[in-house]
Amino acid sequence: MVKTTLGEIPVEACYGPEHMRGDAPPLPGQFPYTRGIHPSMYRERLWTMRQFSGFATPEETNQRYRYLLSQGQSGLSVAFDLPTLMGCDPDDPAALGEVGKCGASIASLADMETLFDQIPLGEVSVSMTINSPAAVLWAMYLVAGEKQGVSWDSLNGTLQNDILKEYIAQKEYLYPPKPSVRLVTDVIEYAARHVPRYNPVSISGYHIREAGSTAVQELAFTLRDGIEYVEWTLERGLPADSFAPRLSFFFNAHNDFFEEIAKYRAARKIWAETMRGRFGAKDERSLKLRFHAQTAGCSLTWQQPYNNVVRTAIQALAAVLGGTQSLHTNSLDEAYALPSEEAVTIALRTQQIIAHESGVTSVADPLGGSYYVEALTAEMEERAVSYIRKIDEMGGMISAIERGFPQREIAEASYRYQRGIETGERVIVGVNQFEREEPESIPLLRIDREAEETQVRKVRRLREERDNERVRAALDAIRLAAESKVNTMPQILDAVRVYATVGEICSAFRDVFGGWTESSIL
Repeated sequence: MVKTTLGEIPVEACYGPEHMRGDAPPLPGQFPYTRGIHPSMYRERLWTMRQFSGFATPEETNQRYRYLLSQGQSGLSVAFDLPTLMGCDPDDPAALGEVGKCGASIASLADMETLFDQIPLGEVSVSMTINSPAAVLWAMYLVAGEKQGVSWDSLNGTLQNDILKEYIAQKEYLYPPKPSVRLVTDVIEYAARHVPRYNPVSISGYHIREAGSTAVQELAFTLRDGIEYVEWTLERGLPADSFAPRLSFFFNAHNDFFEEIAKYRAARKIWAETMRGRFGAKDERSLKLRFHAQTAGCSLTWQQPYNNVVRTAIQALAAVLGGTQSLHTNSLDEAYALPSEEAVTIALRTQQIIAHESGVTSVADPLGGSYYVEALTAEMEERAVSYIRKIDEMGGMISAIERGFPQREIAEASYRYQRGIETGERVIVGVNQFEREEPESIPLLRIDREAEETQVRKVRRLREERDNERVRAALDAIRLAAESKVNTMPQILDAVRVYATVGEICSAFRDVFGGWTESSIL
């Protein structure tokens, strides 16, 4: 009898040698890295434990970061609020009611300095989840490092900066696709030349999966986005090996345990073969797909929220067995609110227990050679490559987005998933089976209106106290750079140094690039 995984791949009841396709993959650390990018994986160095966090004001978020570092977290991951993600200042009418609600409110260099107060940026790896205004926030981070006396050579971390997945899934875009990808490429080029240890883009499947895609779609669309960024950067005249080693990826860790492991293994193989065969990369570091994983936010339920602890543990274990380099574990209360301190501590302890008590870190790719895992990895690869070829035939990912192809595929997959829940074919514990009449009570973190009022006052005071003539000149320079073909990062940095705000800089780009409205995909 054939069933399907949660992602609709047909699976047999039992697997044996007859299901193996070709030879067994090489050992971990050997091309094409199906079994991991390092020979010993976690025996010598664990993955980076990174809790995505940010709320209210920079001051409050700074306190949370210092708490997490004191509890054994090994890297910071910045969550920005919706106005910041959309390139708005706190006093923009569009920001009303949203300031500080889903992340930290950052409007200027002054806020960025506060965010990292007493946090040594030369020693702590910092990831920032920001896309349309990514170049602006990255510039603020670089200058904050300067003000701490830290050389850019010492800065270490990852900028998400993946605009293509915004058009595909998350919809937080500001400009049309082509000028937006140009800004991504500006950051990749500038990082390759000036900030050598920083990952300038985290090519993200996480949000594609959160929008309702299957694991195969997440894998295929993410890797094809990566191919698009490589093509654009090569057109700048940079050799692949000058920037490809710093490209990173960001995947979801969802519920189907073995399917997720197979997804990560297939991702490494496809990327290694693409970089060598399609782009001629020779540096081994260019071939190795490095990725961050986050457990599935869309799998969390407000019904019986303590069940989310179990879901998160299983998903995190899949990411570890799949060979992640960095991991965020979601908190049990995130279907209700931003994580409380108690909930985020449990989420961090989940990673620490897997790392130090489970024994899974003793062997690299312990599931390698499993008939099921190897067959599923091969099936994931075959289906993802088919999607990639189809997008190539359309002329690339931007053309596919303009035609609505990935958006339509995800919408259909999301519908099938939800339909399965509603019919009971797909069981969600505590939701459509094993329900309880009385809701569970949990403590929640609440953001009051005072945070918004504080940020509005700060940005208005900043505009009164800074040198506005220098700000106007810096914004004019950004418009001129945007109209030309030069890299815009130097002009963005100049604007940041004179305390131009996120909203002002993004508006300067909008004056040149215009906005973007998605066409109907129906």
